[in-house]
Amino acid sequence: MPDGSPLSWPVADLVSAFRRSELSPVEVATMALDRIDKIDHELHAFVTVDRVMTLQQAAESEARYRNGDPRALEGVPVSVKDAFHLQGLPTTLGSLHHQHDIATDDSGVVKRLRGAGAVFTGKTNTAEFGQSATTDNLLGPDTGNPWDPNRTSGGSSGGAAASVASGMSTLAVGSDGGGSVRIPAAFCGLFGLKPTRGRCPDEGGFRAMTDFVSPGPLAWRAADARPMLEALADREYPRRALRPLVIGYCARPEHRAVHPGVVAAADRAAALLEQLGHRVVPVDLPLTGWNDVFGPLVLEDEARERGHLLAKPELLTEYERKSLEAAQRLDPADVERARRDLPVYRQRISDIFLKFDVILTPSTAVPAFELGRRPRTIDEHGVDALWGAFPFAVPFNVAGTPAATTPTGLVDGLPVGVQLVTPMHTEALLLEVAQALEEAINFDRTSVLARWDRIAVSPRS
Repeated sequence: MPDGSPLSWPVADLVSAFRRSELSPVEVATMALDRIDKIDHELHAFVTVDRVMTLQQAAESEARYRNGDPRALEGVPVSVKDAFHLQGLPTTLGSLHHQHDIATDDSGVVKRLRGAGAVFTGKTNTAEFGQSATTDNLLGPDTGNPWDPNRTSGGSSGGAAASVASGMSTLAVGSDGGGSVRIPAAFCGLFGLKPTRGRCPDEGGFRAMTDFVSPGPLAWRAADARPMLEALADREYPRRALRPLVIGYCARPEHRAVHPGVVAAADRAAALLEQLGHRVVPVDLPLTGWNDVFGPLVLEDEARERGHLLAKPELLTEYERKSLEAAQRLDPADVERARRDLPVYRQRISDIFLKFDVILTPSTAVPAFELGRRPRTIDEHGVDALWGAFPFAVPFNVAGTPAATTPTGLVDGLPVGVQLVTPMHTEALLLEVAQALEEAINFDRTSVLARWDRIAVSPRS
């Protein structure tokens, strides 16, 4: 069996141990719950944990193994971003406006994961309404990064990322409307995937960034994310041998400022892909114009779904209040123009794949920064506080293409990653490229897991 906590084992190894009765789902679920109890006060990854619910699910999974009918994720601990409804538990959406709302049904994402046998460890922290690339709200402390709790875990699925990177859950499901899976995955040293828009619908779920959002998995490895993606998308993604690919590499899309260490890590990834037999070609990506589409359409959603919340602005974060105020000032002509330009932008990005099989960029412009302190300069260049640290994710939400991040190493002791993008509906290719690159990099996560392992076994003061 692998070393370390079973919660951080490869999913295939964990399921194999369940099948052989070397471990039980109840045993592992108990480990997860005890670990959350011991360490989450330092990270604030979870907002709701229901021990009775989790152990009941685990017992049902255990019975399925005894009866010989386990499903793909049977007994695997999975945390659920608090943007998805889990029947009987609160869905706060990271907002004081909803802190007492109890879900009367599962959202579509949760139904599919439940149908695959996942055991839910709890609901994870999110930025208010998933609108920010950091995980902060008025419900409690910001979610810290397991590599350094004084640093951000990213957002809006920061609680999801922290739950996996600290070993409190084996997998996590988040949602990505503007990088909200990939940004926290990159900051926390994880694999994170945004599927093709529409590939994994969330029927009956929360509405935000509806033109751009996709649910997606966060995991230590691409191979671990594969069965979750299969459950979410209701299709199989069997492993296939990779042919030699043409990969378009851009270290500074739109000539954005990027931390030199991040560029160096991306350069190493590009070199490794070449060593694996692929042709890596420098390219100046035509990504400009995404915010002229993204901004108005997001604000249109905000005005329609949450404009009424301005009646009680004291219950909103400053970020969300300003967003809703901007939504009230939105010019309908800007919305009309964005609707017109959206398919044009998508076609422009699609055309890139006439020349390239894969696009490679940094995942973020910087490693994780201190909580509450978004960088205003990067490599001595002034940057926009809103998107300057993470400008490379949103274009592919607008494009609708699948995109993933995978860790490439450490910069100043913090993880950084590269973003891989493939054409629409090619998640199978994306998984294969990511897995091949991961195997070549062999990212070392022992230090962060050892840190939380020590705390998990020590007496709680």
